[in-house]
Amino acid sequence: MSPQYALSLKQPWAALLVHGRKTIEVRRWPTARRGRILIHAARVPDDRPQAWSHLPAEWLETAQLLGGIIGAGDLIDCCTYHTLEAFQADQHRHLNDPSWFQAPLYGFSFTNLTVLPFRRYPGWVRFFVVDNVEKKER
Repeated sequence: MSPQYALSLKQPWAALLVHGRKTIEVRRWPTARRGRILIHAARVPDDRPQAWSHLPAEWLETAQLLGGIIGAGDLIDCCTYHTLEAFQADQHRHLNDPSWFQAPLYGFSFTNLTVLPFRRYPGWVRFFVVDNVEKKER
């Protein structure tokens, strides 16, 4: 059986991703990884009001989950943002403010996003292997 990988995001970004409001996760490093990825909510949330302004009230419960797996999605592509214009063109998918742009940035594109039952699990700053994951989806 091949290992199951996860990617950790701060809340509310993790909730926005698993609910499909956000479909691109922006990082400062590229990846060649593709396939089903578990979404992990970091132990420390993002306290910037701009992040939380994208979150509808009905997803608040998901956004309050910290330190564990909250969902999954299919990582299908990694694009490179060399210019501010390219970064801004995808803003509706990654939700980051254009002032955050500093080339190069990389966009991990996800589809088939879903919320999973919360499972406490330690995270890591890059992709990490998760053992004994239940495949059941909500």
